[in-house]
Amino acid sequence: MRTSLNITNKLTKLAEMSADSVFQVLEFDELNGGNDIDSAIKFKFMKDAGIKLKQIRIILEDSAVKLESGALSYLKGDIELQNKVGGVLGFGKKLINSKLTGETVFKPRYEGTGEIFLEPSFGHYALLELEDEEVIVDDGVFYACEDSIEIGAAMQKSISSMILGNEGLFQTKISGSGIVVLEIPVPENEIFKCRLSNDTLKVDGNFAILRTGGIEFTVEKSSKSIIGSATSGEGFLNVYKGTGEVWLVPTKVVYDKLESSGLNTMTNPSGSHDNEQ
Repeated sequence: MRTSLNITNKLTKLAEMSADSVFQVLEFDELNGGNDIDSAIKFKFMKDAGIKLKQIRIILEDSAVKLESGALSYLKGDIELQNKVGGVLGFGKKLINSKLTGETVFKPRYEGTGEIFLEPSFGHYALLELEDEEVIVDDGVFYACEDSIEIGAAMQKSISSMILGNEGLFQTKISGSGIVVLEIPVPENEIFKCRLSNDTLKVDGNFAILRTGGIEFTVEKSSKSIIGSATSGEGFLNVYKGTGEVWLVPTKVVYDKLESSGLNTMTNPSGSHDNEQ
């Protein structure tokens, strides 16, 4: 078949990890598909801001992976889709975990040899390799993993974290050995990895997106007295204690404010604006 098209749509590889399967983060150089003025202007602004489309590619070699439901774009090769329900009890457990964490009921399982491409996104991705480890992540952060990884629900262990932590009653627990893909809210250069060694980290807000299994999460008053908490303007703090890692994304609140209210909210960190007459 002949064509006039000069198809050279190669993607740039940003990151790669391999074990039983190979996981890659790919990036499109630029988008030129705008067919009207409005979309062309938006693409121009995105290009000037350095915002690029990304895509996850997974290479299977007689191996298996689990995906977040709806994440698949296309695949090629001898790959079969399987959904392990595990009978009535297995279905019930998956359904309960889904209701508790906000994640989808089923994580489609793909097994065989070939390539899987996930839905392109302007989001950001992180590849992790766990070695008989456990991490707790925010809802919606999990994206894909090797079949050896277990996805479940982690219940908050203290009343204070349940009620005041703004993280929900349950979060997503990822455990086992293998590679995991996370969809993160900010670029990797805006993530702060806080390593704790029998230490304490206190955070004003819910911008800790990941913690390792050895970290305990609670909520405390910012001051020992009610008056002190009130006058400090902070109220309650999310507290992380133990040994391990906590990932912070302090710039996320900036993007959230820009998206909801524009630049005006960024002039005063406290969020209050005094109108002088």
